[in-house]
Amino acid sequence: MSFSRSSGILLHPTSLPGRFGIGDLGEQAYRFVDFLEDSQQTLWQILPLGPTGHGLAG
Repeated sequence: MSFSRSSGILLHPTSLPGRFGIGDLGEQAYRFVDFLEDSQQTLWQILPLGPTGHGLAG
């Protein structure tokens, strides 16, 4: 089985600069995606945005 290779960056959106001291998926995220394209990266992986786990919180 053959797989094509790709590369990317792991960066949580809260690591991006923002108006309120924490990042979001606004203008800086778009600029970051432009940087990924200019760098010929094809993936942007983010960590979970909310609590992890299964089921309902008790």
